Parts: sequence; structure tokens; C-alpha cells
Amino acid sequence: MTGYASVNRDTPAGRIGLELRSINSRFLDLGFRMPDELRAAEPPLRDLITAAVARGKVECRISLQKLPVQNRQPAIDRGLLAQLVAAAAEIRGIAPDAAPPSVADLMRWPGVFAEPVADPETLTRDIVELGRLAVAELAASRQREGVKLAQAILERADAMEAIVASLQSRAGELLAAFEARLVDRLRAALTDAAAGTSLPQDEVMERVRQEVVLHGLRIDIAEELSRLAVHIGELRRIVSGDGQVGKRLDFLLQELLREANTLGSKAASIDLTKSAIELKLLIEQIREQVQNLE
Repeated sequence: MTGYASVNRDTPAGRIGLELRSINSRFLDLGFRMPDELRAAEPPLRDLITAAVARGKVECRISLQKLPVQNRQPAIDRGLLAQLVAAAAEIRGIAPDAAPPSVADLMRWPGVFAEPVADPETLTRDIVELGRLAVAELAASRQREGVKLAQAILERADAMEAIVASLQSRAGELLAAFEARLVDRLRAALTDAAAGTSLPQDEVMERVRQEVVLHGLRIDIAEELSRLAVHIGELRRIVSGDGQVGKRLDFLLQELLREANTLGSKAASIDLTKSAIELKLLIEQIREQVQNLE
């Protein structure tokens, strides 16, 4: 599922920004973009994200924006300053006429003022805490999308259920109509074939009826319709439940497609063929949505 989260925090080291972007993918693909000095935070962040996300391509971006110059509190290198003062005193001992260095001279000396260096462990803890907030925000975003996807799947399940219910109510009618057409064709064919033979008409028609019954058993769709109804009910239960549903729905859709294909292979009328095609289209539409679910 797609999702987005963005959090920021001001720290002594600067403003830390953390973004999580998630797009659809069948498997978990996790990537990080961050400055090298923040790489120590990657392992705990990876653990946080993998514990919360099972599927999707997730990108984690971390930035560190230094504080403005006026907000920085530079530290004085007291050791270096003491060395400079001692060196100046030693120079004046050798050359009494030498002018002592001014405060401005000492401040301009490279290294006397150093920017504060953030503690790496503290910085890592701040980033991990931001990661927890971002993961929670990302989960909420994905949850909202999941509700919409579930609704789209259930709407298609309603359409499939209506098709199956219509076929179940008409199954006997469709089979009887097909058998009547088949009887007429076989009667005409066998009557022509039996012309000039001693076979009685009653015997010919009895053979026709036997063949029609056997063929009717082969094209009976009651079992397929029953299994389709059960699978659709299971589809509803999984989508409406909690936890990860993606892989379970993948398997269930394979079963639904198998039954729809069998239904199409037994199609004895145009209406049944159209219904089988509509079922397969709906199943494929659901499959596309399932790829976005965990």
C-alpha cells in the first residue's frame, strides 16, 4: 500500500528530518538515504520498519540541517588557547619589543573556536525516536488506504455474488433448455442415420435420452456455483478481518479463477459464457487490488 510520513525535530546538532514513503510491491523492499554521519541509526530503523511493514517498497530519507550561525554556541579550545598564550609569553621573553597578541588575534587563530560536535549516541537515539513517530504515521496512512481498498474489493465481491446467485436460480432452466436443444439435434441426426434400418423409433429415442443425461451430468454447474459461493464468503471474511491478508487472498483468488474457468468450459449457453467472463474480469480486478494489501 502507498503511504507517507514526515517528522522533524530540533536537536543540539541541528534539525533532523525523517521521511517514509511507501509504494505498492508484492514484497518488502527497504531503502535508506541519509548522510554518512547518520548511518549508525540505520540498523535500528530497519528493525522498526520491518516490524511494522510486511509488503511494499519503502524509502526512508533522513536529513540533518545545521543550526543557523546565530544559534550556534561555539566551544573554545582552552588547551589550544593556553598554548598560544604561553607561546606569546615565550616570544616576548626572547623579543621584549614584540607586541603581545590581542584578543581578536587569538579569536582568529584557526581551531580556537570549534563548532559543537553532537554526541553520536544521542543523535542516534533522537533519530530512532523520530523513526517510531514516522512509522506510526505511515501505518495510519496505510490503514486509511487499506480501508478504501477493502471497500473496492467488497464491491466486486457483491457483483460476483449477484452473478452466482443468478446462475444458481437459473441452473435448472439453463440445463433443461440445453437438453431440449440437444435432444432435437440428436433426434434429427439419428433418425436420418437410422433411415432404412430396422431400428425402432422408441429404441432410437431411448439412446438419445441416455446420451443427453450423460452429457448433462458433465455440464452440470451446480458444484462450481456452490464452491464459488463458498469462496466469495471466505473472501469477505478475510477482507473484513484483521492481520495480514495479502497472501491468503492471493491463494483464494487462484481458487476462484479456477472455478470460473471450469464454469466457462461447461458453458452450454451464451448467458453462461458471458457470466463466466464477467466473473473472471471481477477476479482479475480484485487481484490487482490485492497486490497492494499486506
